[in-house]
Amino acid sequence: MEAFFDYLGRYWEFITQRDSDGDLIYNILGAFWVNIQLTLWSGLLALVLGTVVVAMRISPIASLRAVATAYTNIFRDIPLTVVILMMWLVVWTQLGVTFGGKMITDFFVLAVIGLGLYHGSFMAEALRSGVNTVPLGQAEAARAIGLTFMQSARMVVLPQAFRGAVAPIGNTLIALIKNTTVASVGAVSTETSSTMAGMIEFGPQFIFLIFLTFALGYVAIVIPVGTLSTYLSRKLAVKR
Repeated sequence: MEAFFDYLGRYWEFITQRDSDGDLIYNILGAFWVNIQLTLWSGLLALVLGTVVVAMRISPIASLRAVATAYTNIFRDIPLTVVILMMWLVVWTQLGVTFGGKMITDFFVLAVIGLGLYHGSFMAEALRSGVNTVPLGQAEAARAIGLTFMQSARMVVLPQAFRGAVAPIGNTLIALIKNTTVASVGAVSTETSSTMAGMIEFGPQFIFLIFLTFALGYVAIVIPVGTLSTYLSRKLAVKR
């Protein structure tokens, strides 16, 4: 038991090391904060894209439905790693697209866009499952009283679709939280997977505790999101 506590003590000293400026060498909380920011911004982008795409998929215009279907199928079938690498190696390196000129800012924004584009396709499918819960008669009634397609979608169909899609949206958000670790392949070096890799490289004797630390960190983030989405799904469910 004494050896175990000594091991924990050495691990604590390892993760609380500071550089010459007094900053933590392995800022674990800061790394999780980067992933949370990636989740918030890319989740917002994915929700906006998903809403637009699902509106296009239920549109009476065939060309809009075709574009929305193509976007959904393409991004659902491309691995997320490929999408992030494309943002870095093609958009940033080849096309020279920048956001403010700072490399760390460019990589973060490109990771947000890549994550948003990828998960926007899943968000669209989640919302489409919510649209399927709306009785067809309600949309027909909205059109019968003179509402245009956009008015009926905005005021009748989509509000109910969001209520019916809370659980699938929550599942997509949980997947997004975990997938933010892929941002490391896009040179976002301050997020959790990059931080964990550095810790393992310089502290292999603590590999079990390092994995446990980051695993518990994600559990602490994911469980509240899952619990909240389950609660809201039951609370906002449309009674038939």
